[in-house]
Amino acid sequence: MIPLDTFMVVFLAAYLVAAALDAALEILNASHLKKRSGVLPQDFARLIDADKLKRMEEYSLAKTGLGLAQGIAGRIAFLGVILCGALPWVHGMLADLGFFLAGLLFFTVIGLAAAVFSIPFDWCGVFCIEEHFGFNTRSLGLWLRDLLKSLLLSLVLGGGLLSLLLLVILSAGSNWWIWAWMVFFSFQVLLLVLYPLVLAPVFNKFTPLENHPLAGKINDLVEREGLRVKGIFEMDAGKRSRHTNAYLAGLGKTKRIVLFDTLLKAHRDEEVVAVLAHEIGHIKKRHLSKQLVLTGLSSAALLFLASRIMFWPKLYESFGFSSEPAYVGLLLVGILWEPAAFFLSPFAMALSRRFEKEADQYASKLLGGPADLIGALKQMARDNLSNLFPHPLYVAFHYSHPTVPERIGLLRSQ
Repeated sequence: MIPLDTFMVVFLAAYLVAAALDAALEILNASHLKKRSGVLPQDFARLIDADKLKRMEEYSLAKTGLGLAQGIAGRIAFLGVILCGALPWVHGMLADLGFFLAGLLFFTVIGLAAAVFSIPFDWCGVFCIEEHFGFNTRSLGLWLRDLLKSLLLSLVLGGGLLSLLLLVILSAGSNWWIWAWMVFFSFQVLLLVLYPLVLAPVFNKFTPLENHPLAGKINDLVEREGLRVKGIFEMDAGKRSRHTNAYLAGLGKTKRIVLFDTLLKAHRDEEVVAVLAHEIGHIKKRHLSKQLVLTGLSSAALLFLASRIMFWPKLYESFGFSSEPAYVGLLLVGILWEPAAFFLSPFAMALSRRFEKEADQYASKLLGGPADLIGALKQMARDNLSNLFPHPLYVAFHYSHPTVPERIGLLRSQ
């Protein structure tokens, strides 16, 4: 076990406070839902009966339970790894391989260990909770193939980015963080461009909506708004889950709107068009570009901070390292960032919810009223067994979208 100095005690205190607050938020959210058991917002009175409402509550509570179990187990495992000196031991096993190879293998070992740890929880989420509530449609074989594909993509993409960062640290001197930021930001932009063309098709099939009955209505809407998108596609989400959704992906000429096949089957044409109008709102309001700028600024600040502390001897000493390899410093900065990220998450979530509200408002104006979008939101909440009464504090820390009742209320108030 590593010795506990003042720096480590302060870090552990901050980490445990963040962990305790996160767990408390989960418990508070579940308690908030239980207190409102059987209560239904007026907007849903004709759509959801007592049995469906009970099912929605049970689904939210089941997911909360699994999330709590995974979070507690993960934090116990993390503290065990830190305090028993496992990280210095792994570094010691690899140190003779040289900076570059040792750095790659160091992060690979840690990443693989984290992936293996999460597998039982992912399996339980899919084949216990999602299966029990009628959402899961994937076989064990498909789940395993997805797991392998995700792991390989993580190794290729993460390994590529890490290799570039290590080379920058080796060769760029004291201003390495500037070059590292350029590498990281360029990588982020490249992923946005390639995701719809290369990465997403690894898992799903995307079919243009040209021959779909909705094609005419959708093309009229897109042309009226003067949009330049690569296309509007139907994704075969139903081969894995019955959940419904839609999203905007890509950047520049690769930009596309994706509608789940489950969404197309579960909604009236007018409601699908309303969901599409919401995604168009994101495009017209340039939300993706704004998020990219903010990502660039925040990553630059984090890398600058890393450049100031990752060569501090006390940092390595406190975590049990007898030497100061820079690749270990990258990991330690990431570890220090975790509790800070928790406390900063409400700001990111608040901005995301603001963007969603703006997209809703744009869609309502585009459609000449909110009725169809409200209908789509209500149906999606019912089909996805959404929690209609999350606690406001939980929303602040974890919700990238406003709650469905809030979205409906805002749309009606326009």
